Amino acid sequence: MPGTNTVVSVQGVRVEFGAVKALNGVDLEVGAGEAIGLVGHNGAGKSTIVHVINGVLTPHQGTISYAGEAASGISAARAAGVRCVFQELSLCPNLTVAENTRLMHAGLQGFGWRTKAGGLVRKKLDEIFPGNRIDASAQVGDLSIAERQMVEIAINFLTVTEKPKLVILDEPTSSLDAGLAEQLLAYVRRFVSEGGSVLFISHILGEILSTADRIVVMKDGKVVASRPADGFSVRSLVETMGSVVKERNKTEGRAASTAPVVLELPARGVSTIDFRARRGEIIGLAGLAGHGQTETLLELFARNCSNWLPTRKAPVAFVAGDRSLNGTFPLWSILRNLTIGHLRALARLGTVDTGREDAVGADWKERIAIKTPDLANPILSLSGGNQQKVLFARALSGDAETVLMDDPMRGVDIGTKQEVYSILRSEAAAGRTFIWYSTEMDEICLCDRVYVFRDGAIVAELLGDAITEDHVLAASFSGEAA
Repeated sequence: MPGTNTVVSVQGVRVEFGAVKALNGVDLEVGAGEAIGLVGHNGAGKSTIVHVINGVLTPHQGTISYAGEAASGISAARAAGVRCVFQELSLCPNLTVAENTRLMHAGLQGFGWRTKAGGLVRKKLDEIFPGNRIDASAQVGDLSIAERQMVEIAINFLTVTEKPKLVILDEPTSSLDAGLAEQLLAYVRRFVSEGGSVLFISHILGEILSTADRIVVMKDGKVVASRPADGFSVRSLVETMGSVVKERNKTEGRAASTAPVVLELPARGVSTIDFRARRGEIIGLAGLAGHGQTETLLELFARNCSNWLPTRKAPVAFVAGDRSLNGTFPLWSILRNLTIGHLRALARLGTVDTGREDAVGADWKERIAIKTPDLANPILSLSGGNQQKVLFARALSGDAETVLMDDPMRGVDIGTKQEVYSILRSEAAAGRTFIWYSTEMDEICLCDRVYVFRDGAIVAELLGDAITEDHVLAASFSGEAA
């Protein structure tokens, strides 16, 4: 039975989607003043248990209790102080930051509510992310994905009429750079020390180990381990999830200096460093988020792809990081989302050869481990990480010689990351070029060459052993006033 200080308890919960058992008898209890890390591969059931706790899903079997009282539904969860920051951000892009705050907090009403909402959310943003420059009157659609993530986090930690008791953070740092992520984790620790509770989902295991009091591991819809965080290491956590820890292969930057240049851009602003990508290289774009990395990728794509006459062989492919906005077609099947970039290559006599299309889908479902019983299912039937795998498969299954990647590993589990890293290295060895913006330093360190961005310009070029976190951070802050 739930204890007296239990914020939420689920007992024997089962949820099924057709033949898929998303949850298969899950027990989970969150106590007051407790930070729980929830980990598992994509499709393990993490997002489903989150939707049960926040009232979006009613389980087919089992019970949910808030503060010891059995209840269910969104209203009951909200009344119990449960808040949720979703992996797929839930803000309305056509409304301002202040107006989105009002949607989440009905207590903001009466004359001047916009001013009050703007003041409250600005104060909370400054508390969690000191130094941010987000305007509460700005339309959310005009913000970067990192800024939208910051706003959603601030709104859910906000107190209007009642303090939040449990905040569920589903991949909250997936679009944040290392500095912003550390600011958030520091705030989470303060929130928990003051009696709040957090259920923290992340594929960045170092964040889980440094922040959680207890770690719950899920696999195939079940809880397979639950114990104090200090009882785990990164290796044991990965192995409990069901993966084998692979040694990272640091690239040696072979032949990069003599291979032909495939893409280039002239130096910008005060920079004297030209951007060049050579055949077979994996180029990293680093630096603090929002300093021109995504814009560089978009410019490279626009310069090398026709907007008018699509060619049978696309020279450049793009993997979007913001899959809901720029990646997936939500009304289409998994298969069609995977093959949409290559329909001309799959066509015969003006129509798509469905046999060839099915073969491509089956091949990449196997190679990148897309977790679904049927590729004909809707793309939104997949977890966020599995949707991202589909975008990867879309880019890699074609014959584009260059692949641009805009922080593509958001919400992807560590096992799949290792497989993708192996695929990237194999494809690069065969001559394909990758240009990769990432907010994760571990991924930047896997690149052959790294350009560090600041204020829209390249401020440093790092090669080989010089690609380290210290060097990237030093270049990122070069020229800062003391």
